[in-house]
Amino acid sequence: MLGSVLLLLAKAPALALTTTSSTTPRLLGQRRSLTTMMSDPNQFGRGPSLEWGGTDTTTSGARKLSEALAEGDIERKKAIEEAERRAKWQEMEREEKLRKIKYMKDMPDDTPAGTVAEFMFKEGVKETLEKLDYDLVGLKPVKKRVREIAALLVLDKMRRKLGFDTAVPSLHMCFTGAPGTGKTTVAVRMGQILAKMGYCRSGHVVVATRDDLVGQYVGHTAPKTKEVIKQALGGVLLIDEAYYLYNAANDRDYGQESIEILLNFMENNREDLVVVLAGYKDRMDKFFSFIPGMNSRIGNHIDFPNYEVEELFEISQVMARDLEYTLAPGSEQVFKKYIERRMTMPFFSNARTVRNAMDRARMNSAIRIFDTAIAGPNPYVTREDLMAIQPADFQVILDEALAAPDDAILA
Repeated sequence: MLGSVLLLLAKAPALALTTTSSTTPRLLGQRRSLTTMMSDPNQFGRGPSLEWGGTDTTTSGARKLSEALAEGDIERKKAIEEAERRAKWQEMEREEKLRKIKYMKDMPDDTPAGTVAEFMFKEGVKETLEKLDYDLVGLKPVKKRVREIAALLVLDKMRRKLGFDTAVPSLHMCFTGAPGTGKTTVAVRMGQILAKMGYCRSGHVVVATRDDLVGQYVGHTAPKTKEVIKQALGGVLLIDEAYYLYNAANDRDYGQESIEILLNFMENNREDLVVVLAGYKDRMDKFFSFIPGMNSRIGNHIDFPNYEVEELFEISQVMARDLEYTLAPGSEQVFKKYIERRMTMPFFSNARTVRNAMDRARMNSAIRIFDTAIAGPNPYVTREDLMAIQPADFQVILDEALAAPDDAILA
Protein backbone atom coordinates (compact mmCIF):
# COMPACT_ATOMS: atom_id res chain seq x y z
CA MET A 1 0.00 0.00 0.00
CA LEU A 2 2.74 2.43 0.96
CA GLY A 3 4.54 1.54 -2.25
CA SER A 4 1.51 2.47 -4.40
CA VAL A 5 1.28 5.89 -2.79
CA LEU A 6 4.92 6.60 -3.39
CA LEU A 7 4.57 5.59 -7.04
CA LEU A 8 1.69 8.03 -7.60
CA LEU A 9 3.58 10.90 -5.99
CA ALA A 10 6.46 10.24 -8.29
CA LYS A 11 4.23 10.49 -11.46
CA ALA A 12 2.30 13.69 -10.42
CA PRO A 13 4.80 16.28 -11.86
CA ALA A 14 4.71 14.54 -15.24
CA LEU A 15 0.89 14.56 -15.36
CA ALA A 16 0.74 18.26 -14.43
CA LEU A 17 3.25 19.08 -17.13
CA THR A 18 1.23 17.17 -19.74
CA THR A 19 -2.04 18.93 -18.78
CA THR A 20 -0.48 22.37 -18.90
CA SER A 21 1.06 21.70 -22.27
CA SER A 22 -2.27 20.63 -23.85
CA THR A 23 -4.42 23.51 -22.49
CA THR A 24 -1.97 26.36 -23.08
CA PRO A 25 -2.72 26.77 -26.85
CA ARG A 26 -6.48 27.00 -26.22
CA LEU A 27 -6.04 29.61 -23.51
CA LEU A 28 -3.69 31.60 -25.72
CA GLY A 29 -6.21 31.48 -28.62
CA GLN A 30 -9.02 32.71 -26.41
CA ARG A 31 -6.85 35.55 -25.10
CA ARG A 32 -5.94 36.59 -28.66
CA SER A 33 -9.63 36.58 -29.69
CA LEU A 34 -10.61 38.68 -26.69
CA THR A 35 -7.75 41.09 -27.36
CA THR A 36 -8.84 41.47 -31.01
CA MET A 37 -12.47 42.12 -30.09
CA MET A 38 -11.47 44.70 -27.49
CA SER A 39 -9.22 46.47 -29.98
CA ASP A 40 -12.09 46.62 -32.63
CA PRO A 41 -15.36 47.75 -30.98
CA ASN A 42 -17.20 47.41 -34.32
CA GLN A 43 -17.04 43.67 -33.93
CA PHE A 44 -19.89 43.93 -31.44
CA GLY A 45 -23.53 43.96 -32.72
CA ARG A 46 -22.70 43.02 -36.32
CA GLY A 47 -24.70 39.83 -36.47
CA PRO A 48 -27.31 39.55 -39.22
CA SER A 49 -30.14 39.33 -36.71
CA LEU A 50 -29.44 42.89 -35.50
CA GLU A 51 -28.90 44.56 -38.87
CA TRP A 52 -31.70 46.66 -40.47
CA GLY A 53 -33.59 44.30 -42.72
CA GLY A 54 -32.09 41.24 -41.07
CA THR A 55 -33.81 37.94 -40.60
CA ASP A 56 -34.64 38.32 -36.92
CA THR A 57 -38.40 37.99 -36.63
CA THR A 58 -38.57 39.97 -33.40
CA THR A 59 -37.08 43.12 -34.96
CA SER A 60 -39.19 42.82 -38.13
CA GLY A 61 -42.32 42.31 -36.10
CA ALA A 62 -41.56 45.38 -34.01
CA ARG A 63 -41.14 47.46 -37.16
CA LYS A 64 -44.49 46.30 -38.58
CA LEU A 65 -46.17 46.98 -35.27
CA SER A 66 -44.92 50.57 -35.27
CA GLU A 67 -46.22 51.07 -38.81
CA ALA A 68 -49.56 49.60 -37.84
CA LEU A 69 -49.76 51.91 -34.83
CA ALA A 70 -49.01 54.92 -37.04
CA GLU A 71 -51.66 53.90 -39.57
CA GLY A 72 -54.14 53.27 -36.79
CA ASP A 73 -53.44 56.73 -35.39
CA ILE A 74 -54.14 58.31 -38.81
CA GLU A 75 -57.39 56.38 -39.16
CA ARG A 76 -58.41 57.41 -35.66
CA LYS A 77 -57.75 61.07 -36.50
CA LYS A 78 -59.79 60.75 -39.70
CA ALA A 79 -62.66 59.17 -37.76
CA ILE A 80 -62.56 61.98 -35.20
CA GLU A 81 -62.54 64.65 -37.93
CA GLU A 82 -65.44 62.95 -39.73
CA ALA A 83 -67.41 62.75 -36.47
CA GLU A 84 -66.73 66.44 -35.82
CA ARG A 85 -67.87 67.39 -39.34
CA ARG A 86 -71.01 65.30 -38.94
CA ALA A 87 -71.78 66.87 -35.58
CA LYS A 88 -71.20 70.36 -36.99
CA TRP A 89 -73.48 69.64 -39.96
CA GLN A 90 -76.19 68.27 -37.66
CA GLU A 91 -75.92 71.37 -35.48
CA MET A 92 -76.22 73.64 -38.51
CA GLU A 93 -79.21 71.66 -39.73
CA ARG A 94 -80.84 71.92 -36.31
CA GLU A 95 -80.28 75.68 -36.19
CA GLU A 96 -81.69 76.07 -39.70
CA LYS A 97 -84.77 74.07 -38.74
CA LEU A 98 -85.29 76.17 -35.60
CA ARG A 99 -84.88 79.34 -37.66
CA LYS A 100 -87.43 78.07 -40.17
CA ILE A 101 -89.92 77.16 -37.40
CA LYS A 102 -89.57 80.63 -35.86
CA TYR A 103 -89.97 82.27 -39.28
CA MET A 104 -93.15 80.32 -40.01
CA LYS A 105 -94.57 81.03 -36.53
CA ASP A 106 -93.96 84.77 -36.88
CA MET A 107 -95.31 84.85 -40.44
CA PRO A 108 -98.96 85.93 -40.81
CA ASP A 109 -101.30 83.35 -42.29
CA ASP A 110 -102.18 85.63 -45.18
CA THR A 111 -98.61 86.19 -46.32
CA PRO A 112 -98.57 85.83 -50.13
CA ALA A 113 -95.96 83.69 -51.79
CA GLY A 114 -96.39 85.52 -55.07
CA THR A 115 -98.27 84.73 -58.24
CA VAL A 116 -97.66 81.67 -60.38
CA ALA A 117 -97.26 83.89 -63.44
CA GLU A 118 -94.58 85.88 -61.62
CA PHE A 119 -92.60 82.77 -60.81
CA MET A 120 -93.09 81.38 -64.31
CA PHE A 121 -91.74 84.57 -65.85
CA LYS A 122 -88.97 85.27 -63.34
CA GLU A 123 -87.55 81.75 -63.50
CA GLY A 124 -87.75 81.62 -67.31
CA VAL A 125 -90.12 78.63 -67.33
CA LYS A 126 -92.75 80.48 -69.34
CA GLU A 127 -90.26 81.29 -72.08
CA THR A 128 -89.03 77.69 -72.26
CA LEU A 129 -92.55 76.25 -72.49
CA GLU A 130 -93.43 78.74 -75.21
CA LYS A 131 -90.32 77.75 -77.12
CA LEU A 132 -91.32 74.10 -76.77
CA ASP A 133 -94.69 74.94 -78.35
CA TYR A 134 -92.95 76.92 -81.05
CA ASP A 135 -90.43 74.22 -81.94
CA LEU A 136 -92.54 71.09 -81.61
CA VAL A 137 -95.59 70.38 -83.73
CA GLY A 138 -98.34 68.27 -82.16
CA LEU A 139 -97.29 66.03 -79.25
CA LYS A 140 -100.09 67.38 -77.07
CA PRO A 141 -99.80 64.55 -74.46
CA VAL A 142 -96.04 65.18 -74.20
CA LYS A 143 -96.44 68.94 -73.79
CA LYS A 144 -99.16 68.37 -71.20
CA ARG A 145 -96.86 66.12 -69.16
CA VAL A 146 -93.99 68.61 -69.39
CA ARG A 147 -96.31 71.38 -68.14
CA GLU A 148 -97.37 69.18 -65.21
CA ILE A 149 -93.75 68.65 -64.20
CA ALA A 150 -93.08 72.38 -64.56
CA ALA A 151 -96.12 73.14 -62.39
CA LEU A 152 -94.79 70.87 -59.63
CA LEU A 153 -91.39 72.57 -59.72
CA VAL A 154 -92.87 76.09 -59.66
CA LEU A 155 -95.21 75.37 -56.74
CA ASP A 156 -92.41 73.58 -54.91
CA LYS A 157 -90.27 76.69 -55.20
CA MET A 158 -93.12 78.85 -53.92
CA ARG A 159 -93.40 76.57 -50.89
CA ARG A 160 -89.69 76.94 -50.23
CA LYS A 161 -90.05 80.72 -50.31
CA LEU A 162 -92.47 80.51 -47.36
CA GLY A 163 -90.26 78.09 -45.45
CA PHE A 164 -92.15 74.84 -46.00
CA ASP A 165 -90.18 71.60 -46.06
CA THR A 166 -89.64 70.35 -49.59
CA ALA A 167 -88.03 67.30 -51.12
CA VAL A 168 -86.53 66.93 -54.56
CA PRO A 169 -89.08 64.98 -56.61
CA SER A 170 -88.03 62.03 -58.71
CA LEU A 171 -87.12 63.67 -62.02
CA HIS A 172 -85.73 60.60 -63.80
CA MET A 173 -87.80 59.95 -66.92
CA CYS A 174 -88.55 57.39 -69.58
CA PHE A 175 -89.37 58.56 -73.10
CA THR A 176 -90.95 55.90 -75.28
CA GLY A 177 -91.76 56.21 -78.95
CA ALA A 178 -90.49 55.70 -82.49
CA PRO A 179 -87.44 57.53 -83.85
CA GLY A 180 -87.94 61.13 -84.85
CA THR A 181 -90.81 61.89 -82.46
CA GLY A 182 -88.98 64.65 -80.56
CA LYS A 183 -87.53 62.79 -77.56
CA THR A 184 -84.13 64.50 -77.71
CA THR A 185 -85.69 67.93 -78.24
CA VAL A 186 -87.95 67.50 -75.21
CA ALA A 187 -84.99 66.30 -73.14
CA VAL A 188 -83.10 69.49 -74.04
CA ARG A 189 -86.07 71.66 -73.05
CA MET A 190 -86.52 69.75 -69.78
CA GLY A 191 -82.85 70.31 -69.00
CA GLN A 192 -83.33 74.06 -69.51
CA ILE A 193 -86.41 74.11 -67.26
CA LEU A 194 -84.65 72.16 -64.49
CA ALA A 195 -81.61 74.45 -64.66
CA LYS A 196 -83.72 77.62 -64.47
CA MET A 197 -85.66 76.22 -61.52
CA GLY A 198 -82.47 75.31 -59.67
CA TYR A 199 -82.88 71.53 -59.88
CA CYS A 200 -79.65 71.02 -61.80
CA ARG A 201 -76.57 73.18 -62.26
CA SER A 202 -76.27 73.62 -66.02
CA GLY A 203 -79.12 71.74 -67.70
CA HIS A 204 -76.94 70.43 -70.53
CA VAL A 205 -77.86 67.13 -72.21
CA VAL A 206 -75.42 64.27 -72.82
CA VAL A 207 -76.72 61.64 -75.27
CA ALA A 208 -75.27 58.14 -74.85
CA THR A 209 -75.83 54.63 -76.19
CA ARG A 210 -74.61 51.18 -75.17
CA ASP A 211 -71.32 51.71 -77.01
CA ASP A 212 -70.60 54.75 -74.84
CA LEU A 213 -71.30 52.94 -71.56
CA VAL A 214 -70.35 49.26 -71.91
CA GLY A 215 -66.77 48.04 -72.34
CA GLN A 216 -65.37 45.16 -74.35
CA TYR A 217 -63.41 43.37 -71.64
CA VAL A 218 -63.23 42.92 -67.87
CA GLY A 219 -62.57 46.19 -66.04
CA HIS A 220 -63.46 48.36 -69.03
CA THR A 221 -67.15 49.04 -68.36
CA ALA A 222 -66.95 50.84 -65.00
CA PRO A 223 -64.52 53.57 -66.19
CA LYS A 224 -66.54 54.17 -69.37
CA THR A 225 -69.86 54.44 -67.54
CA LYS A 226 -68.45 56.69 -64.82
CA GLU A 227 -66.82 58.97 -67.40
CA VAL A 228 -70.13 59.48 -69.23
CA ILE A 229 -71.92 60.11 -65.93
CA LYS A 230 -69.21 62.59 -64.96
CA GLN A 231 -69.84 64.51 -68.19
CA ALA A 232 -73.59 64.57 -67.49
CA LEU A 233 -73.42 65.67 -63.82
CA GLY A 234 -75.31 68.91 -63.38
CA GLY A 235 -77.54 68.15 -66.34
CA VAL A 236 -79.43 65.41 -68.16
CA LEU A 237 -78.11 62.03 -69.30
CA LEU A 238 -80.22 60.73 -72.21
CA ILE A 239 -79.61 57.03 -72.90
CA ASP A 240 -81.02 56.20 -76.32
CA GLU A 241 -82.27 52.64 -76.87
CA ALA A 242 -81.51 51.86 -73.23
CA TYR A 243 -82.79 48.27 -73.52
CA TYR A 244 -79.57 47.31 -75.33
CA LEU A 245 -77.74 47.71 -72.02
CA TYR A 246 -79.17 44.37 -70.85
CA ASN A 247 -78.62 41.13 -72.73
CA ALA A 248 -80.86 38.44 -71.25
CA ALA A 249 -79.22 35.74 -73.39
CA ASN A 250 -75.75 36.31 -71.93
CA ASP A 251 -75.24 36.19 -68.16
CA ARG A 252 -71.66 37.44 -68.57
CA ASP A 253 -72.60 40.51 -70.57
CA TYR A 254 -70.89 43.63 -69.23
CA GLY A 255 -74.05 45.72 -69.59
CA GLN A 256 -75.27 44.54 -66.19
CA GLU A 257 -72.29 46.25 -64.54
CA SER A 258 -73.15 49.51 -66.30
CA ILE A 259 -76.78 49.24 -65.13
CA GLU A 260 -75.70 48.74 -61.51
CA ILE A 261 -73.51 51.86 -61.65
CA LEU A 262 -76.37 53.85 -63.18
CA LEU A 263 -78.79 52.68 -60.48
CA ASN A 264 -76.35 53.76 -57.79
CA PHE A 265 -75.90 57.25 -59.26
CA MET A 266 -79.63 57.65 -59.92
CA GLU A 267 -80.33 57.01 -56.25
CA ASN A 268 -77.44 58.85 -54.60
CA ASN A 269 -77.08 61.81 -56.98
CA ARG A 270 -80.71 62.69 -57.65
CA GLU A 271 -80.05 66.36 -56.96
CA ASP A 272 -77.27 66.61 -59.54
CA LEU A 273 -78.23 64.19 -62.31
CA VAL A 274 -81.41 63.49 -64.27
CA VAL A 275 -81.40 60.25 -66.26
CA VAL A 276 -83.74 59.88 -69.23
CA LEU A 277 -84.13 56.44 -70.82
CA ALA A 278 -85.45 56.41 -74.39
CA GLY A 279 -86.56 53.73 -76.83
CA TYR A 280 -89.48 51.78 -78.28
CA LYS A 281 -92.26 51.24 -75.76
CA ASP A 282 -92.54 47.44 -76.05
CA ARG A 283 -88.80 46.97 -75.69
CA MET A 284 -88.57 49.40 -72.76
CA ASP A 285 -91.40 47.53 -70.98
CA LYS A 286 -89.48 44.28 -71.42
CA PHE A 287 -86.29 45.95 -70.18
CA PHE A 288 -88.04 47.14 -67.02
CA SER A 289 -89.36 43.62 -66.41
CA PHE A 290 -85.75 42.38 -66.29
CA ILE A 291 -84.50 45.34 -64.20
CA PRO A 292 -87.29 46.22 -61.71
CA GLY A 293 -84.91 48.45 -59.75
CA MET A 294 -84.66 50.73 -62.77
CA ASN A 295 -88.41 51.02 -63.20
CA SER A 296 -88.89 51.97 -59.54
CA ARG A 297 -86.46 54.87 -59.93
CA ILE A 298 -88.25 56.35 -62.94
CA GLY A 299 -90.86 58.83 -61.76
CA ASN A 300 -92.10 60.09 -65.12
CA HIS A 301 -93.08 57.95 -68.10
CA ILE A 302 -93.88 59.93 -71.26
CA ASP A 303 -95.06 58.27 -74.47
CA PHE A 304 -94.34 60.03 -77.77
CA PRO A 305 -96.93 59.13 -80.42
CA ASN A 306 -96.20 58.95 -84.14
CA TYR A 307 -96.97 62.02 -86.20
CA GLU A 308 -99.87 62.24 -88.64
CA VAL A 309 -99.37 63.39 -92.24
CA GLU A 310 -100.74 66.86 -91.51
CA GLU A 311 -98.39 67.26 -88.55
CA LEU A 312 -95.42 66.14 -90.61
CA PHE A 313 -96.23 68.77 -93.22
CA GLU A 314 -96.36 71.38 -90.43
CA ILE A 315 -92.93 70.19 -89.34
CA SER A 316 -91.64 70.74 -92.87
CA GLN A 317 -93.00 74.29 -92.73
CA VAL A 318 -91.21 74.86 -89.39
CA MET A 319 -87.95 73.62 -90.90
CA ALA A 320 -88.42 75.85 -93.95
CA ARG A 321 -89.13 78.81 -91.69
CA ASP A 322 -86.01 78.22 -89.59
CA LEU A 323 -83.86 78.01 -92.77
CA GLU A 324 -85.60 81.03 -94.33
CA TYR A 325 -87.22 79.09 -97.16
CA THR A 326 -90.79 79.24 -98.42
CA LEU A 327 -92.85 76.39 -99.89
CA ALA A 328 -94.33 77.49 -103.21
CA PRO A 329 -98.03 76.84 -103.93
CA GLY A 330 -98.59 73.22 -104.93
CA SER A 331 -95.70 71.90 -102.81
CA GLU A 332 -98.02 70.75 -100.02
CA GLN A 333 -99.86 68.16 -102.16
CA VAL A 334 -96.66 66.65 -103.57
CA PHE A 335 -94.98 66.53 -100.16
CA LYS A 336 -97.94 64.80 -98.50
CA LYS A 337 -97.99 62.15 -101.24
CA TYR A 338 -94.32 61.50 -100.60
CA ILE A 339 -94.89 61.16 -96.83
CA GLU A 340 -97.82 58.77 -97.36
CA ARG A 341 -95.67 56.59 -99.61
CA ARG A 342 -92.70 56.77 -97.25
CA MET A 343 -94.82 55.66 -94.27
CA THR A 344 -95.40 52.29 -95.99
CA MET A 345 -91.67 51.65 -96.43
CA PRO A 346 -89.03 50.45 -93.93
CA PHE A 347 -87.23 52.72 -91.48
CA PHE A 348 -89.70 55.57 -91.52
CA SER A 349 -88.53 58.00 -88.82
CA ASN A 350 -91.19 60.72 -88.53
CA ALA A 351 -89.52 64.14 -88.25
CA ARG A 352 -86.12 62.76 -89.29
CA THR A 353 -87.61 61.52 -92.54
CA VAL A 354 -89.12 64.98 -93.05
CA ARG A 355 -85.73 66.57 -92.45
CA ASN A 356 -84.10 64.29 -95.02
CA ALA A 357 -86.87 65.10 -97.51
CA MET A 358 -86.37 68.83 -96.97
CA ASP A 359 -82.62 68.46 -97.48
CA ARG A 360 -83.26 66.60 -100.77
CA ALA A 361 -85.77 69.26 -101.89
CA ARG A 362 -83.28 72.04 -101.12
CA MET A 363 -80.64 70.24 -103.15
CA ASN A 364 -83.05 69.76 -106.05
CA SER A 365 -83.93 73.45 -105.87
CA ALA A 366 -80.26 74.43 -105.98
CA ILE A 367 -79.62 72.15 -108.97
CA ARG A 368 -82.66 73.55 -110.79
CA ILE A 369 -81.64 77.18 -110.23
CA PHE A 370 -78.02 76.49 -111.10
CA ASP A 371 -78.83 74.71 -114.38
CA THR A 372 -81.33 77.41 -115.38
CA ALA A 373 -78.87 80.20 -114.70
CA ILE A 374 -76.12 78.47 -116.67
CA ALA A 375 -78.13 77.35 -119.69
CA GLY A 376 -80.86 80.00 -119.84
CA PRO A 377 -80.78 83.45 -121.37
CA ASN A 378 -81.06 85.18 -117.96
CA PRO A 379 -78.04 84.46 -115.72
CA TYR A 380 -79.39 86.48 -112.79
CA VAL A 381 -80.91 84.83 -109.71
CA THR A 382 -83.48 86.72 -107.64
CA ARG A 383 -84.13 86.66 -103.93
CA GLU A 384 -87.41 84.84 -104.51
CA ASP A 385 -85.57 82.17 -106.51
CA LEU A 386 -83.19 81.54 -103.64
CA MET A 387 -85.99 81.27 -101.05
CA ALA A 388 -88.68 79.26 -102.86
CA ILE A 389 -88.89 75.47 -102.97
CA GLN A 390 -91.07 74.51 -105.91
CA PRO A 391 -93.37 71.48 -106.29
CA ALA A 392 -90.97 70.11 -108.92
CA ASP A 393 -88.26 69.85 -106.23
CA PHE A 394 -90.48 67.54 -104.19
CA GLN A 395 -91.68 65.68 -107.29
CA VAL A 396 -88.17 64.29 -107.86
CA ILE A 397 -88.09 62.48 -104.49
CA LEU A 398 -91.74 61.39 -104.87
CA ASP A 399 -90.98 59.75 -108.23
CA GLU A 400 -88.02 57.91 -106.67
CA ALA A 401 -90.20 56.62 -103.82
CA LEU A 402 -92.98 55.49 -106.15
CA ALA A 403 -90.53 53.68 -108.44
CA ALA A 404 -88.81 51.88 -105.55
CA PRO A 405 -90.10 48.49 -104.26
CA ASP A 406 -92.07 48.39 -101.02
CA ASP A 407 -89.14 46.97 -99.06
CA ALA A 408 -86.59 49.47 -100.41
CA ILE A 409 -84.53 51.47 -97.93
CA LEU A 410 -84.66 55.21 -98.58
CA ALA A 411 -83.25 58.14 -96.65
